[in-house]
Amino acid sequence: MARYAKEHKQVTRQRIIERAGRRFKQDGLDGSGISTLMSDAGLTNGAFYAHFTSKDDLVSHVVAQELRTQVERYGSLRPGREGLEDFVREYLSPAHRDNPGLGCPSAALLDEVGRCEDATKQAYTDGARAILNEIAVRLTPEDPQSARGEALGLYTLLVGTMQLSRALSDPKFSDEVLERGIENALTFLH
Repeated sequence: MARYAKEHKQVTRQRIIERAGRRFKQDGLDGSGISTLMSDAGLTNGAFYAHFTSKDDLVSHVVAQELRTQVERYGSLRPGREGLEDFVREYLSPAHRDNPGLGCPSAALLDEVGRCEDATKQAYTDGARAILNEIAVRLTPEDPQSARGEALGLYTLLVGTMQLSRALSDPKFSDEVLERGIENALTFLH
């Protein structure tokens, strides 16, 4: 029997997490079984338990990774409020709306995370705090704590707007929701 190096196992585990993240955001947490998730990663079902104790274990790791990735993306933005404006426009875009598998885990999974086990809720809580801290630092670099409420308002506006726009069957109405969401979000930045 061949033994793989520890690095190989970690790379494989990361591939499972990344592919599951896309699938979960596209189809929901309950929309995919282990066989689909492992197939997406190019692996057999039997390999799953070498990496995770349960699907809930995978979900908590996916949520943590997805939110870490979102926070890391802030580093590629322009500094300060200008970068937040870029983020708002990208977040509330038709491209983001139409491609949930590539987008924000909050907009895609928030309602389901609320029904998950404590480990997933904790992973989400930690990630949401990091996102809010990053937004607050960009709003008021000299005193981020003073901008926490404003950061919370901005982030919840973005997530709720995206969720509403995705729920609408009328494309023009959905576009209007995104456009108004941008206008409302920019009031936080000016």
